Amino acid sequence: MRFRTKNAIVFDIASRCDWGNRVQVRDRRIQKTQKALREALTSLIGEKPYDDIAVKEILDRANVGRSTFYMHFRDKDELLLSGIHDIIGAVQSPTQASSGKRHERILWFSLPIFEYHYQHRHLGGDKIGTRGRAILHEHLRKVLAAVISDVVKKDLRAGRKPRQIPPDLLSGYVASTFVVVLNWWVERGMPVPPKQVNDLFRAFVSPILIDIWG
Repeated sequence: MRFRTKNAIVFDIASRCDWGNRVQVRDRRIQKTQKALREALTSLIGEKPYDDIAVKEILDRANVGRSTFYMHFRDKDELLLSGIHDIIGAVQSPTQASSGKRHERILWFSLPIFEYHYQHRHLGGDKIGTRGRAILHEHLRKVLAAVISDVVKKDLRAGRKPRQIPPDLLSGYVASTFVVVLNWWVERGMPVPPKQVNDLFRAFVSPILIDIWG
């Protein structure tokens, strides 16, 4: 049996700590780079049509190299979607989409996203403009529809079937209604707190979901 000396053990622990520190620094750099790219894209969306934005313009605005960009994202669409997925990830807890009543499992996202927008209302959201906001919210609608569809399909696999409503139609309806309410709220300067606008959204969809699921 081989025994390691005390110095060797100390050196190994120090090496592991140093490696861990380097990983943390690298992770922070990645987060900083991705944040700069998202902010650059968001500001450009407020200035011109999304389809007219070139990757080079994003790179110049963010002061990021082309090779660095393609290390993280395939194209500007993936960059845009990553920001929306970050919002979803930031507001979701492990139990939100898996507990509670059936319609609550579908609507878990609404209040956290309203609260997220409210908390970040002074961080440049006004600069994006109506056109840019419409683009972002359309992508948000698509992401939410996919997230809601996953929850509905889990219920279907568990044998809990809604009344003759295709899952994609149900998820699309809920996601679209949420974005309509979100747009109304944001464009009017968030005149009511998140809880109140969330109650408004749920007043539209909860009775229908309860009726569908029985």
